[in-house]
Amino acid sequence: MVWYMELPRMSKAAKRLGIHQMTLRQWAVDGKIPFMWVGRERRFSSVDVENMKRGSASSIPRPRREVLYVRVSGSSGQESSLAAQEEELRATSTGEVVKVVRDRGSGLRENRSGLNRVLAMVSDGSVSVVRETHEDRLARFGVGWLKQLFAVYGVTLEVLHPKKSGGRDELLDDFVSLVTTFAGRLYGMRSAQARKRLLAESGQCAGGGDAG
Repeated sequence: MVWYMELPRMSKAAKRLGIHQMTLRQWAVDGKIPFMWVGRERRFSSVDVENMKRGSASSIPRPRREVLYVRVSGSSGQESSLAAQEEELRATSTGEVVKVVRDRGSGLRENRSGLNRVLAMVSDGSVSVVRETHEDRLARFGVGWLKQLFAVYGVTLEVLHPKKSGGRDELLDDFVSLVTTFAGRLYGMRSAQARKRLLAESGQCAGGGDAG
């Protein structure tokens, strides 16, 4: 009865282990950790959770396979900056470097070829760690969401210099990109409205001609 009372929910067990709930669920499905059904919930023995935490459970740790992500804002030049970022990341690597992904373009752009490659590698399980020199290399905003997404696949994001922001020039480039994007979308909306108005007026003119 005491053992039954010491059955934490999945969220609590995952927090104790320092992993995402989906990772713990997969461990349960794979038989790496025992569990008990309580209603429609999986519950885990505190003893099993502590054993897993200490590493006494029969599970093989995932190899450290790194993808290094480097980015510059300009579409040309800045080769030295890309090289410097890569060199610093390689010098501090503690695992196998599977790939170096180089990207060009503002960190405000969501659809970047390099970022898309990183996301593909995370989702297919080919890497266990994504590394970058500064947090804003991967994205200017929404890094927290990317970390949560990576955690679902058991991948961690490591930032070599977590608190250091980008330079003034790149911040200015991002500001210009933001204004340009907003202006372009606003112009597109206005253009669409103008086309609809012209089509409506053309229809009215055509209708009036037939009536005459």
